Amino acid sequence: MKKAILMFAAVGAMLFTGCKDNASDKVKAENVETAAERDAQETVYPEITFEETEFDFGNIAKGTNVEHVFKFTNTGKAPLVITNASSSCGCTVPTYPKNETIAPGESGEMLVKFNGSGNGQVTKTVTVSANTESGKEQIKIKAFVEADETQS
Repeated sequence: MKKAILMFAAVGAMLFTGCKDNASDKVKAENVETAAERDAQETVYPEITFEETEFDFGNIAKGTNVEHVFKFTNTGKAPLVITNASSSCGCTVPTYPKNETIAPGESGEMLVKFNGSGNGQVTKTVTVSANTESGKEQIKIKAFVEADETQS
């Protein structure tokens, strides 16, 4: 019983002394302005705009190594950072400016190499992971791989 009374007294003391000050009086106006600026900046994203999102190598012989450079520009209002670029198979290898900061208005390049594997019409996709609003962008390469006539 003594413990219960002591506990009620402690809780009552905290309630009466803790609520004495108005919490809104403790908020500094400069901190509110800083938080508002920070929140406004969080909604600004970089945008990666490729000159072309698809490239066709045309007809190539089986096993022929080909490559193409995809040029892009950061058309957003925040710095762009590409964190990864991966292809839909091991026959396609992208090379990109990994974790480099690309300022708004600046351009960059992504080299995509294809080793000519497969038969007939092939399409390969490269998924680009970046700090854009969607987080992922895609570019594609296409080729018609002609059969190797020596293996017939």
